[in-house]
Amino acid sequence: MSIENLRLRSEFINTKVITNDTADVLGVVKDVLVDVNRREVVALGLRDNLLAVTGMPKYMYLDSIKKAGEVLLVPDDEVIEDVDVEIYSNLMRCEVITEGGDLLGHVRDFQFNIQNGEVVSLVLAALGWPQIPEQVLSTYELPVEEIVSTGPNRIIVFEGSEDRLKQVNVGWLERIGIGRAPWERDEEDPYYTPTTAPGNQLGTGLPVNARPVAKPLERPYEPEWQEDNWQQSQPRRKAQSMPYPEPESNWNEPPRREARKPQYEDYDAGRDMWEEDDSYRPQRVNIPQNAKTPEYEEDY
Repeated sequence: MSIENLRLRSEFINTKVITNDTADVLGVVKDVLVDVNRREVVALGLRDNLLAVTGMPKYMYLDSIKKAGEVLLVPDDEVIEDVDVEIYSNLMRCEVITEGGDLLGHVRDFQFNIQNGEVVSLVLAALGWPQIPEQVLSTYELPVEEIVSTGPNRIIVFEGSEDRLKQVNVGWLERIGIGRAPWERDEEDPYYTPTTAPGNQLGTGLPVNARPVAKPLERPYEPEWQEDNWQQSQPRRKAQSMPYPEPESNWNEPPRREARKPQYEDYDAGRDMWEEDDSYRPQRVNIPQNAKTPEYEEDY
């Protein structure tokens, strides 16, 4: 394995990604996604620029990189793809413990091969926040061959792996006598929370073999039987179909229809137009006559 192909995660963060065909900047690297089971880097997360906080995240696979240096060179902008980030991890702040439950530290950085993405070693520290400068905390390098099993937020290594750790640098806290390696702390040290044994640690909360839940049977709605309101159901009425006139065919000749003959009335042209019609006989109107009564009656 060539040393030139080994890179740290911290070296990739905030590195520009530039296309080879148009020299456009696709973004800067903000995250490195790792497949924990295969222990290799799979994809990179990008953001628009160094000051961008919000926005839609973009992802590209590691094998899309053609050249890596001060910037990352990719063929074109089609390297941006949809990546299922839920199945990957960034390994940052993961707790590293031995099989006996001794805490070795938290993952602060890791080293991987840029050609195939294989993770080579982990960089541990008392705190896993990469924002803390390296001069403050002491860091140690752990080969991935010491890893026994991995989980979402915990990595278990072989017993005695603390003896095979390689110290990368001595932090300022260790120089003044405050910070020490987690496995070198005394049990009576009141400044650190004791690590829980693996047998007493809580799991991730996800069931290992979840039983399939049967879908409840859905019964059709049936009205409740009422003895008092019982009555014979009435037959349903079917909707009568409305007659529609058949449209005339546009391809055949229209049917021949006979013209209606005009009807005329006989009229005598020599007749006087002011002459009364003899056929008219007005009916007699009976008007009742009221009998006159005297206003005063003389008494004799």
